[in-house]
Amino acid sequence: MISFILSRHDRIWRFSRLAQLMLATAIAVLISTTKVNASSADDAKAVAALDTQYQAAVKENDAATMDRILADDFVLVTGRGKVYEKAELLKAAREKQVIYEHQDEEAGSQKVRVWGDTAVVTALLWIKAAQEGKTVDYKLWFSDTYVRSPTGWRYVFGQASLPLPKADAK
Repeated sequence: MISFILSRHDRIWRFSRLAQLMLATAIAVLISTTKVNASSADDAKAVAALDTQYQAAVKENDAATMDRILADDFVLVTGRGKVYEKAELLKAAREKQVIYEHQDEEAGSQKVRVWGDTAVVTALLWIKAAQEGKTVDYKLWFSDTYVRSPTGWRYVFGQASLPLPKADAK
């Protein structure tokens, strides 16, 4: 008859292995949490830089850089409800439909929030440009949504406020 009663030595050894496994698991969780926090901060920096790069590309009508940053299914919704897709923005940049003097985020207004593979950038944007023979000069708030893809962060959705009244645009 086989005995199912473990010797004291076997019980201690199994308990010791279980304790080691639990300790290893706890350490792995702590390390992964640290990496996630560090990764989130790194992601926020990367997305902030990418969004700043995107704003500069718009200002310079740099369609190649815009194309690289924008997702193929990108959509922008303005405060007036106009919807633009990627192809429309790239066409406008290639044709230099808008000539910018300013297309700049207000210093210190940019905020990036990251949730896993999604990041949202909000900032106050100053636009001063010539468009269709008219000069425009206003500020607006925007929210840009980025998603991590296998090839890096991509700008997938943008939403802009109406131009702010001059008194509120400070």
